[in-house]
Amino acid sequence: MRKIAFALVLICAFAGRTRGLTPGDLSRVTFDQHPGVQISPDLVFRDQNDQPFRLGDHFGKHPTILVLGYYRCPMLCSLINDGLIHALQELPLNVGRDFQVINVTIDPAETPTVAAQKKSEYLHQYGRRGAPEGWHFLVGDKGSIAQLADQAGFRYAYDPQTHQYAHPSGVIVLTPKGKISRYVFGVRLDAKELHDAIVAAKEEKSSSVISQVFLLCYHYNPITGRYGGLVLATLRVASLGFMAAIAWWIFSMARRPAGEHAQIN
Repeated sequence: MRKIAFALVLICAFAGRTRGLTPGDLSRVTFDQHPGVQISPDLVFRDQNDQPFRLGDHFGKHPTILVLGYYRCPMLCSLINDGLIHALQELPLNVGRDFQVINVTIDPAETPTVAAQKKSEYLHQYGRRGAPEGWHFLVGDKGSIAQLADQAGFRYAYDPQTHQYAHPSGVIVLTPKGKISRYVFGVRLDAKELHDAIVAAKEEKSSSVISQVFLLCYHYNPITGRYGGLVLATLRVASLGFMAAIAWWIFSMARRPAGEHAQIN
């Protein structure tokens, strides 16, 4: 059986604000999959304590869940992290003992103070011992952020009108050596999928590229639950395509001779 996969891009932002990014800009906001790619160990950021944080110094022992986004995000970023924490709470594995989590902001203007606030908030939600040593919240300069995002396939865009970033959702699971093992997409992450990704990463395995459905964090109003015109148009096109496929299948079956139907049954 042939499977037809397509990605639905759901867009998020505040209602009533003027969209500064064009459809062309948004079309370049993607989550490209780079399984097997080595994340540069020489990239240096600053952690929530305003101390230098060289990625390579934290590779080598456990798998890593890499989370890209930004701390002051008013929309789906918080939902993404809530979804991650919910999935982590269902795992028999523990942050700090079995794997580490590294959050990196894509906004070079964000400070270690903001990162420290987010770390305190997320650790309180997670609620397990040992997590503070294994969960890091980083800030960085534009060059380091861009290089990390490029290696991870995380394509984003900045809207100067709203001072927000359009970016995809999901996390990247790295092997202990810092190679990309697997991507887990979405907002409400599946605990079993995340567990399997961590176990595979621990064995230094990298998966093949898979089809993806992800949420794009831009132009969605979480209060009203409404999406902009671009999303509605995308959903309409997808629905029409699905209905057309069903209609074609029914038409094809109706034209088959009775004998063929008997053989199928």
